[in-house]
Amino acid sequence: MRQHADNCVPSTWSQVREEVMGMRTASRTDIGNIRIVNEDRSLVVPDLQGFTLGIVADGMGGHQAGDTASQLAVELIHKRMLYLEEDMSDADSEQLVIEAVSDANRRIYEMANSHEQFNGMGTTVVVVLARQTDILVAHIGDSRAYLCRDGELEQLTDDHSLVNELVKSGQLSKEEAEKHPRRNVLTRALGTDATAQTEIKRYAWKSGDTVLICSDGLCGLVSESRLQSLMHVDEDLEKVADELVHSALAAGGDDNVTVVLIENAPTEMIRKGG
Repeated sequence: MRQHADNCVPSTWSQVREEVMGMRTASRTDIGNIRIVNEDRSLVVPDLQGFTLGIVADGMGGHQAGDTASQLAVELIHKRMLYLEEDMSDADSEQLVIEAVSDANRRIYEMANSHEQFNGMGTTVVVVLARQTDILVAHIGDSRAYLCRDGELEQLTDDHSLVNELVKSGQLSKEEAEKHPRRNVLTRALGTDATAQTEIKRYAWKSGDTVLICSDGLCGLVSESRLQSLMHVDEDLEKVADELVHSALAAGGDDNVTVVLIENAPTEMIRKGG
């Protein structure tokens, strides 16, 4: 993570899998091997007016503050997304996501500035809104979304971090950035400024494609090549999610780990909770 740490069920493990409208989903969160608080939060809504909604937020600001920020982000964005309509235009659905993130930003910023114990809190956030033809991806911070298609893994989000800016300007190599002492410093976060700078893009996707949303407790410890291989470890999304989390724990697990998977592949409906 960044200078912080930890998810919408703050237990060590959470599991969800459902198939609705041609989507399969799975999610996991783990506190990791070192942290004493899970500041990650996630949410999956398999059927929201014909869409599937996935959110991952990774809080920052220390005990209470970090998990409060990420919890608020997930709850407030979800609340706003309840206004989604099945026949909304692309432009209107994009605007709704931007408004949802902006509303959450304002509330977190106001709380951080009016309560001393929350001073400086913030969170990353990734919001994915999926239907059978395309996905909408909005994000702030360094939590990531990847698209897995035909055996290849593509990073869809661009980290809002100091080291990524240095990589893009040619001052650091990607390999140097992975070990840089300031790799957890963010250039954007939700709730740390009065206005949100949300990056949002739409991508086409097809049957068989899978989106991975994760906190940097996964992508900060597990290489992209390893993630790519793990995405094909099993046809069962539950087992894929397990393996992704286990790989981060085996690599040190020095941060909270959260994974959300959304697959564009109809199967029989399964519901699991724990």
